[in-house]
Amino acid sequence: MEKLFREFLEGYAGLAVAGLVVAIVLLLVTWRLLPAKERKLARLPIVLLFLYLAAAGAALFVPSGSSLKSALSFVALLSLLLALGRLTAVLVLEVLLRRKLGRPMPTILRDIAQGVLYLFLLLAALRAIGFDPGSILTTGAVVTAVIGLSLQETLGNLVAGLAIQLQRPFDEGDWVQLEQDPKRIGRVIEINWRATKVITLDNVEVIVPNGMLAKAPIVNYSKPTKAARRSVFVSVSYDVPPPRVHEAILEAIRDAPGVLAEPAPTVLTNSFGDSGIEYWVRFFTEDFDRRDGVDSGVRDRIYYALHRANFEIPFPQRKVHVHQVSDESVARENDVRIARRERALASIDLLKILDPGILWRLAAAATTRIFSPGETIVRQDDDADELYMIERGTVTVLLEGKGKKPSEVTRLGPGQFFGEMALVTGERRQATVRAASECELTVIGHKAFHDVLASSPDMVKELSRVLAERQTMLEEHAERQSGEDHEREVSLKSLQFIDRIKRFFEL
Repeated sequence: MEKLFREFLEGYAGLAVAGLVVAIVLLLVTWRLLPAKERKLARLPIVLLFLYLAAAGAALFVPSGSSLKSALSFVALLSLLLALGRLTAVLVLEVLLRRKLGRPMPTILRDIAQGVLYLFLLLAALRAIGFDPGSILTTGAVVTAVIGLSLQETLGNLVAGLAIQLQRPFDEGDWVQLEQDPKRIGRVIEINWRATKVITLDNVEVIVPNGMLAKAPIVNYSKPTKAARRSVFVSVSYDVPPPRVHEAILEAIRDAPGVLAEPAPTVLTNSFGDSGIEYWVRFFTEDFDRRDGVDSGVRDRIYYALHRANFEIPFPQRKVHVHQVSDESVARENDVRIARRERALASIDLLKILDPGILWRLAAAATTRIFSPGETIVRQDDDADELYMIERGTVTVLLEGKGKKPSEVTRLGPGQFFGEMALVTGERRQATVRAASECELTVIGHKAFHDVLASSPDMVKELSRVLAERQTMLEEHAERQSGEDHEREVSLKSLQFIDRIKRFFEL
């Protein structure tokens, strides 16, 4: 090997040309295989090849035997060897191993491999010009020991970084929590020789020495899967049984944005507080970078669900407000509210046949519910016995098919209604209705309508006639019916509805 390098230094053109040709071939192959955005890795070998040509060309004009010629020859040799080494490292580490592993090689391991290769090439070049690398290492042992002691902490970070790369407790892109401080949660963006860089949701970069990471507990929210559990706590009045609260909360968050269906959300009765019972709502999300927004959406859904169910969310009061309310003012406010509902219900053709007194009773028994945007009001194929009248907001009507995404059929706004068949006959929901905006709905339930029918038995016949008329008009027929055929079909359906209404209301 020594003779080979000496021949190169003495100017054998064949060896120089062969090395240059190999370097150019490796450069072309590497350039071709590297992705366009990573071709900058080939810049250093190009610079080294130009340096080699400059040094070798300058050595041609220097007399043989001079120290300057030896120096230029050494620079030319070292430049060519480093260019070959760099091209080989890029080709093996950045192309072949990346394709085999499916991901980039860890930075520390890549740097160590290249460092060892460059050290070997430097020692080979030194040996070729007559220097003994062993003697250099021996004479520098004391200096090396002093440097090692002064860089003890840096070397500790280096070894810790190497251990992190080998054990892989986290990778670049993972969300981790350093120590026990929730403010130290962030996404890993770089793992280098000395430290690990983490960027938090506040867009603040945190640099942690690898030596500290080796000693501190690390929570990785991205492993073993991207699904991370979140927790939300809410208190509800003691007047409401816990199973009813569990059911209301689970129904509210089952399709909230960012909440996974599997693993399924759960609700636990967590503690008995001074103001109410505290419930622990647990759910999973894969959008860890949006975790605060997902938590907020879940809280919003819980609020609307508890508000609709008239479940009180208690809180400590610092001020006492005393209001003197007379029976007359309460009755007056109640009459205004019922009158508003009565006007809304009177616009429904199904209920226009009711006498004013009966319609007033129905409005008094109705309830008001509000829904948040995107929340499901009723689901297709669910059991149902309620009619909904839209007072404020907009809803979308969706049809769901097996293996298909729900398709929007129509949108309903203020003054429109849905669920009349469920109210009168108890049919399952034929479509899913979802709030497109915040909605306020007037709801008539089975019990309220039962009391109306029980007090007016003759109304069953009139209702069945209206329902039959509506269904007959909405059905599609292959041929237009004559008036006689239309009347006969309405009569037939009316009889069917009478029987179904009486069975459903047990009349």
